[in-house]
Amino acid sequence: MFKLDPIKKMTEEERLKYMNMLLKSQLSSEKDSLANLSNATGIIMACIDRLNWAGFYILRGDELVLGPFQGLPACNRIEIGKGVCGTAVETRAIQLVPDVHQFPGHIACDAASNSELVIPIIKEEKAYGVLDLDSPEKGRFTKLEKEYFIKFIDILNEYIDWSNI
Repeated sequence: MFKLDPIKKMTEEERLKYMNMLLKSQLSSEKDSLANLSNATGIIMACIDRLNWAGFYILRGDELVLGPFQGLPACNRIEIGKGVCGTAVETRAIQLVPDVHQFPGHIACDAASNSELVIPIIKEEKAYGVLDLDSPEKGRFTKLEKEYFIKFIDILNEYIDWSNI
């Protein structure tokens, strides 16, 4: 059982550390990758405020396919190199986008999204997809969050067999 009351009094960094601790605890007690990814999105939404979407896109051939998420219905498929998520996979680089409307080729799955943080999932030199976070606020994501979401993906990589998702 998760207790979220303490989060309200935490600093941003304390919340991020707590989020990663909850993730590690969740993953260490469950072997099913789909269940773990689903709970990972719940952990994000519980710990991080001012988001309207958090989820995964999984690489299938030459496109990203929607995986576990929380938020409004989203795009089912994204071509590699298209939009923020497709660019993150193609370049294998984190995309911290303060204003998605200024991003060339942005794909608007939710019209309310104004900023985005996308972390590519790379394990042993192979790309498996992305973690996508959206916010209705422009400039919402911080460098500190970027740092902790890199750690979030590192924790997932310890426990998830991406080739079986």
